[in-house]
Amino acid sequence: MSVAVAIVEEVARKLGGAAVLGAVVRSQADLASAVRMRLPLAALDGLARAGLSPREIERFVIPERTRRHRAARHEKLTVEESDRAVRLARIQTLAEDTFEDRAKAARWLRRDLAALGGEPPLAVAGTDAGARLIEIMLARIAWGAAA
Repeated sequence: MSVAVAIVEEVARKLGGAAVLGAVVRSQADLASAVRMRLPLAALDGLARAGLSPREIERFVIPERTRRHRAARHEKLTVEESDRAVRLARIQTLAEDTFEDRAKAARWLRRDLAALGGEPPLAVAGTDAGARLIEIMLARIAWGAAA
C-alpha cells in the first residue's frame, strides 16, 4: 500500500469511516467524491476524537452557531466546509505520519513557527495554499531537511 493511499484511508477513518461517509474511501477520487456529496455533521465528531478541539473545528471548519442550526435542520456541511474538514484531517494525519508520534505532531501543529511568520502550522493550513506549504514543510522534515 502506498503512503498516499494510507494517508487517504486514515483521513477517511478520522472522519468516521464508511459508517459516516456513506462509502468506503480508498483513493483521492473517493475522498473528493465524499467532499462533493457533502460530509455529514458527524464527521466533525470524528475530528474531535482525532484530537482537534471544538475551538479549532469552529475556527477552521464551521462556526458553532451554524453547526447547531444545521444539526437542528438535519443538514450536511457545505462542500466548502467539507473540504476544510478533510484538509484539517489530512494535515493532522501527515504530521502524525511524519513525526511518528501523535502528541509530537499535535505540539508541532500548534507551535508558532518563525518560518511561518510566527503562526502555527494549523492556522496556516486553513487555506489551500497554506496547507500546501505545510505539506512541503512536513515532507522536508520527513526527508531530514530543515523546515
